[in-house]
Amino acid sequence: MMLKFPAKAKASFYLITATTGFAAAAAAAVNFHSLNPIFPAFSDDSLLLSSTFPGKIRAGVNAVLRTSRAATTIALNVVDYRYSLHGLPLKSEEYRQTLSEVHVRSAKRILKLCEANKGFYVKAGQFVVALRQVPKEYSSILSSLQDQAVPCNFKDIKEVLIGNLGRDLSEIFLSFDEEPIAAASIAQVHHALLKDGQEVAIKVQYPGLEYQMKLDIATMSFLSRSVAWFFPAYRFEWAVSEFAEAIALELEKWFCGGVTDFVQEARNSERTGHNFKKNKIVRVPRVFWEITTRQVLTMQFCTGHKVDDLEFLKKSGINPRKVAKALVEVFAEMIFIHGFLHGDPHPGNILVSPEAEGGSGFSLVLLDHGIYKQLDETFRLDYCQLWKALILLDSNKIQHLGDRFGVVKYSRYFPVIFTGRTIDSKSALGKGMSNEEKETLKQELKFLKMEDISSFMESLPPDFISVLRTDGLLRSSCSKLGAPQRMRALVYGKYALYGLSPKLNPESDFMGMIMLSKFMKKLSYLRFWLHIGTGDAFLDGRDPTIIQRNVETISCRS
Repeated sequence: MMLKFPAKAKASFYLITATTGFAAAAAAAVNFHSLNPIFPAFSDDSLLLSSTFPGKIRAGVNAVLRTSRAATTIALNVVDYRYSLHGLPLKSEEYRQTLSEVHVRSAKRILKLCEANKGFYVKAGQFVVALRQVPKEYSSILSSLQDQAVPCNFKDIKEVLIGNLGRDLSEIFLSFDEEPIAAASIAQVHHALLKDGQEVAIKVQYPGLEYQMKLDIATMSFLSRSVAWFFPAYRFEWAVSEFAEAIALELEKWFCGGVTDFVQEARNSERTGHNFKKNKIVRVPRVFWEITTRQVLTMQFCTGHKVDDLEFLKKSGINPRKVAKALVEVFAEMIFIHGFLHGDPHPGNILVSPEAEGGSGFSLVLLDHGIYKQLDETFRLDYCQLWKALILLDSNKIQHLGDRFGVVKYSRYFPVIFTGRTIDSKSALGKGMSNEEKETLKQELKFLKMEDISSFMESLPPDFISVLRTDGLLRSSCSKLGAPQRMRALVYGKYALYGLSPKLNPESDFMGMIMLSKFMKKLSYLRFWLHIGTGDAFLDGRDPTIIQRNVETISCRS
């Protein structure tokens, strides 16, 4: 008797059998190796590291193994979701419990995939962790990828260095530490001393990235489309597109044969340094251009600890909440004022140093300037307007801006997403929702489906998604530092108001215009403080008039 399967079931079966065929071949090789040690083992990719085979063959085998691992993992996850949840009532407790268990199993499979494939898969996993839209099981399990990267053999790194710098290392450096002080998905960093005794950090790009990146992103894109085909409600192409764009920002110019990514990273670094040149808390390592190339970036060596290292902060007598507030202010200035945003502010890329100017007690060292987002000016102004409306709970303005962002249907949830209040809330900022508001929101959310969330994310402008990702990373760091989320909202509101102010030049603009601009700005500040209550305006207890003068001082920077 012949069994007939529906078209989608057939396709699912073919995908699973084809991909597990790759995996089975690799498994067979491992088993054969255990019987005959002369045959090379595939389990740890040792064949790929062997010089027995030419580079192109190793790259081809590597591509097959990486792609088959990815396809097998996604196929297993698809099967797990489809059959574990089959027949369970959608709104039942059993469904929610089973769904959470499947999330855990699937996240663990993806973690193993990222650990096995390394490189861009690790970076993709880190990217997912920063997205607040993914289930908490995924962000929790994949968070271990934040500090995970396997350094490259120094012999290969040395070849890249000599090939790019054109001289032996002994001719440039007094000493060069072969053991890297940091390793990431596309490069690793070494400590060195120049001939004149200056300490530098040398960032060296791994060889062979172009082909590997194109293959990995193509695989991720194909698999995300496959998941969307099996599960129309779960569409993640927006995430793959955003990840691909972020990676491309680091590497695209290198591929195009023009200015390279590390040269662009150095330029990003200098631009950020210029933007914060009057900020005594922010430090950006200086670039040594004479020994910086497309694959080698030489920077000033700066000491410090991760921004969320509570033990270090305690030993150094640094208040974690002050660090959190300074951190949010730096990124609020990037978003609302400069429109030039560091796209990867995880704790490893922001150091706290006790070395400080101006009596602040600490400084923030900004590292890894490879991924930046130049926000569209119209978007920047609209986002400033959104935060002003969120603080003032101007529901009409919020819905109008939702229309401009392409998500008018879901704009009523902006206050919930960003400030923890409903659009009709009567609660003060940071006071949470009343029981009545919680119950109303709970009833509303019952009617939202996963496809609504996917539709919401797909409709948002790319700039919005970039800001959401950065905001997610900041929230995580602030939470670990013990800072209330209300602090972040107040800082965002303050900088949003400044971002809406005209940028006037005291040297060239008419004095009357400057005075009028300052007067209108003071009115905006006054309305802002009156609305939220000056008694609760800031959490550090300073007089609001002093704060206002400090805010006005900021406006003189640009």
